Amino acid sequence: MHTTTADGFGDSDVLVVGYGPVGQTLSILLARHGHRVVVVERWPTAYTMPRAVNFDSESARVLAAAGIGARIPSFSEPSGTYEWVNAEGLSLLRIEASRQGLCGWPDSTAMYQPGLEAALAARGAELPSLTVLRGHEAVGLTATDSGCELLVRPTGRHDDEVPPLALTARWIVGCDGANSFVRDRMGTTQTDLGFSHDWLICDVAEREPRVHEPNNLQVCDPARPRTHVSAGPGHRRWEFMRVPGETVDELNTAERAWKLLGEQGVTPDDAVLERHAVYTFNARYADRWRAGRLLLAGDSAHLMPPFAAQGMCSGFRDAANLAWKLDLVLTGRASEALLDSYTVERRQHVQHAITMSVNLGHVICQDDPRAAAERDASMLAARERGVGGGRPQGAVQPLKDGLLYRRAAGRAPRRPAGDLVPQGRVSRDGRTGYFDEVVGLGFVLLTADDPDTLLGDAERAVLDRLRARVVRVLPADGGEPGPGQVTDTDGVYLRYLAESRTRTLLVRPDFYVFGAAAGREELAAVIGQLRDGIGVLEPAAG
Repeated sequence: MHTTTADGFGDSDVLVVGYGPVGQTLSILLARHGHRVVVVERWPTAYTMPRAVNFDSESARVLAAAGIGARIPSFSEPSGTYEWVNAEGLSLLRIEASRQGLCGWPDSTAMYQPGLEAALAARGAELPSLTVLRGHEAVGLTATDSGCELLVRPTGRHDDEVPPLALTARWIVGCDGANSFVRDRMGTTQTDLGFSHDWLICDVAEREPRVHEPNNLQVCDPARPRTHVSAGPGHRRWEFMRVPGETVDELNTAERAWKLLGEQGVTPDDAVLERHAVYTFNARYADRWRAGRLLLAGDSAHLMPPFAAQGMCSGFRDAANLAWKLDLVLTGRASEALLDSYTVERRQHVQHAITMSVNLGHVICQDDPRAAAERDASMLAARERGVGGGRPQGAVQPLKDGLLYRRAAGRAPRRPAGDLVPQGRVSRDGRTGYFDEVVGLGFVLLTADDPDTLLGDAERAVLDRLRARVVRVLPADGGEPGPGQVTDTDGVYLRYLAESRTRTLLVRPDFYVFGAAAGREELAAVIGQLRDGIGVLEPAAG
């Protein structure tokens, strides 16, 4: 990676506007395939304060795919217990996050965002085709059927001080946040759910390590709803909702922050107040995420309340979904029409995550004492019935539309098409590790049967063109795996196949099932439908 201030860029495959965690992840996922990626970031240095504080198991899998799996423990810790209590301290809800979630990584990981961004930046620096232009902002954009031009200028400078620099690319992706320049130029409308509140965020660094039980606490107190969560090793976050009769200016002072923290037993003697800021959360999403050669990802495409911890996670899913589709288009193995499925698939997930976040927010942000008492009674009764605890409920549902196998034209996909495939440990050649590490990334044909009995020449040609990995999984007592085989060390894959009542899965590079097959004939139909769905082009002659 090269960081510069002016020239030497030339034409790129993809221009990414914004180098926060989503822009970083997308850039890395593209550049690791050798695509020429240029990133424009308006700030000259990385932001040193945390914003997001949590990511889920699927997000960790995406980050590992970007190449920072080994670095994750350096800036994070498993989230542990998340408990909601009422004003009297009675437990309304208690969620235990497993250290081994669906994707192998913990259900929930608390992290220090500056550490995450530093790890992603270090990974980006290892990729020669990734260039980051910091301290420049976008000031103009034009797009045609064949490419795009982005005009940039040093941040804060004007026409009479320095002429804009013209950058060209085949595609532009806006990862430039809530006030997205790219989204504005696309002219897309947004759907706003009309749910918004102001919260004072206080990020602190503890002077001495402390054990917090529970590690993450939500106090549903109508006098002032508040939150206390881990923000990564040695860091904590307290959040306090602005209540009626209180202005933002009154709330957003260091004096008020320390007063509220002091009521929670936190003082300057045991903590450093790194930041205080009033944050206004919103619940909205862009109606179009693609306009020709312009695309959106992350906060430029969606904003949501923090209560399901899905804002940044949704951005990582955007990056994973978009990266493999752009890769196929850039390498001539798919038609540009494939990118239309990006909006369909990601908007559907985001709508669910935002709705879930808003519903949680209605419970948490209740400042009417009578309504809060009714809420408490209902949730306490549910706990007595054994409802209101256990593992976290998924904020992401299976894909229901988009690029998925359908048994008949016009019919909805049938499970497991659209499922996020679980990840477990597998073994071969004396090595045991997560499936993605041992087998590799990209399309995967996963089967419990002998692939030679399933695949004809036409099917193999499609899989080869997609650089798919064909993998047979063997039971733990099935002997030493041979070429193209792995031992299902944790029993995750054979169990999942059995539960799904299938023998073979075709899995997309973003870890979602395209389709399942019970035998050779159906597998041919699955692969044929994928070929038609992505518009795979034949290799150039010679």
